[in-house]
Amino acid sequence: MFYNLLEYPEAPPTNRATILKVILDDYKPDLFMVCELKSEEGANSILNTSLKTTDNRYLKAIYVSNQSNPQTNLQQLVFYNSKKLTLESQDLINTGIRDINHYVFKLKTSNPIYLDVFVAHLKSSQGQVNEQKRLDMVLDFTSTLATIPSDHFVIFAGDFNLYTAQEDAYQELLDPSNAIVLKDPIDSPGKWHLNSNFQDIHTQSTRKSNVGFDGFGAGGDLDDRFDFILISENLENSNTLKYVPNTYKAFGNNGNCYNKSINDPTCNGAEYSSSIRDALYAMSDHLPVVLQLETNQALSIEKNNLTENYLQFKNSNIISDVITLTVNSSVLGRDIVLYNSMGQKIKTIVLDKNSKTIDTTYLSAGIYYIKLQGAITPIKFIKQ
Repeated sequence: MFYNLLEYPEAPPTNRATILKVILDDYKPDLFMVCELKSEEGANSILNTSLKTTDNRYLKAIYVSNQSNPQTNLQQLVFYNSKKLTLESQDLINTGIRDINHYVFKLKTSNPIYLDVFVAHLKSSQGQVNEQKRLDMVLDFTSTLATIPSDHFVIFAGDFNLYTAQEDAYQELLDPSNAIVLKDPIDSPGKWHLNSNFQDIHTQSTRKSNVGFDGFGAGGDLDDRFDFILISENLENSNTLKYVPNTYKAFGNNGNCYNKSINDPTCNGAEYSSSIRDALYAMSDHLPVVLQLETNQALSIEKNNLTENYLQFKNSNIISDVITLTVNSSVLGRDIVLYNSMGQKIKTIVLDKNSKTIDTTYLSAGIYYIKLQGAITPIKFIKQ
């Protein structure tokens, strides 16, 4: 997921960390790329509130202020699922306007898979001067592609502020002569600005007006495709890591919201509910863009994140009226959760003893699961 957070955390409302949590809890990105982050304090509030999980799986890259132009404090950053990704390194490209941030990730697979992630916020506004500045920033990026190993995969994401596919910056990004060829996953060239033919991929503005938001952000309703995730060509033809077709979305856009605010009742649809669209309206003047990648390699599971390393059935996992668990002392005081075979939560129980007895007389016959707080995998029992 890439998301322009709109001058975060300065812009109103003041509870945007919890609003953002509603959005992130719905999509659950493994890689969360952002722009318009204004401070390390803001980054920490995202990590500690918006991305908070019981197992603390999310980490963030190191926040650095904008090196390209210290007068501007808007910056990019990534947050990531540390159960699946390791951040190997980070650096930046100085463009004289805003940094283009570069992060190298390694997937936690038995055979190393590397993903180079670039996050950008290109110069805004129409006009030849601004188009040239966007092109100059993109050239600073494409000139570095020759330094990336050929077996790495690449993502280039950001708020590109593009109005048409004919703009030189977009053409340069997709130039087939680049050292690494990039693709637009949805391959939808055209004049995106004020064009209802592209209403399903528009990402800005979520609002008719910035009145009520202290003047932060843009109004004008949803009529621009500013936000993008581009992928390297090998993500379209490799099995090791590949783009999943039809997963690229303007998150929250049901495809029926042209020139309307994203929370307009007529923008309802099966994919994105009114509650999600309300959260997106309150959060930013942009919509996030999302896509999915998949690998044919097995992800390594850290041994310590398995419930079975801390809990064992004292007798058998086939029970009638009572479960008796042997509990490792290191997890005393933590919770376990009982789920049915549909994944529905039944009960939360505190582990207060090394030998824990749980009444199951109220359960119907069937298969159930117990998951330790902070663990990835559960253990199974069968009620007769």
